[in-house]
Amino acid sequence: MEPTLIVINPNSSQSVTDGIDSAVEPLRRFGVPIRCLTLAEGPPGIENQRQADLTIAPMLRLAAAQGDAAGYVVACYGDPGLHALRDQTSLPVVGIQEASVMSALSLGQRFGVISILAASIPRHMRAFGAMGVMDRLAGDRALGLGVLELADRATTLNAMIATGQRLRDEDGADVLITGCAGMAYLRGPLEDALGLPVVEPCQVAASQALGHIALNLSHRTDGTPTHAE
Repeated sequence: MEPTLIVINPNSSQSVTDGIDSAVEPLRRFGVPIRCLTLAEGPPGIENQRQADLTIAPMLRLAAAQGDAAGYVVACYGDPGLHALRDQTSLPVVGIQEASVMSALSLGQRFGVISILAASIPRHMRAFGAMGVMDRLAGDRALGLGVLELADRATTLNAMIATGQRLRDEDGADVLITGCAGMAYLRGPLEDALGLPVVEPCQVAASQALGHIALNLSHRTDGTPTHAE
């Protein structure tokens, strides 16, 4: 089997996975196959910490079942199970939240995050605090839309533009992050509307993972088996 980058959507909405698959399409030109998977056991959308935590065990099982994996991307903003999956494998494992922040820091001085619901923001704040980047965070503002509502393109884009304008004009953000994998398909029009660089987390996480695969980089080099026994 050809070594493949495995991108796991921890929610059960195939439409979100399809959007992720489309977002990472430009990266397929580099030659490593990319397979996007939907976690059937996950909720339709991950909107709070409890939902995120409940996806971890089934996600680990799904990851371990991919015998052709060259690396993994955890495609949920909040990175549920990121460190557990790194414990399970010595293959590269990238979380879209962590990767998006690192990318944003290279594109601007202060980053703003467009989240789905207010309930999502506390878990984002915990992650940003753990990363030590709070002094570079301009703000994290919620759309007030759930994951499944993001499929309505016109409503979602209008809400994202309005929220992005507040992050830019009121909070001082000079780079934006779309804070949900379900927003993947709107990066281009959002960037055009706001005149700021917009980081789509699934794209930059997959790009980082492909770089780690190409350079044989891993979080662990102790010879631990690549899958749990």
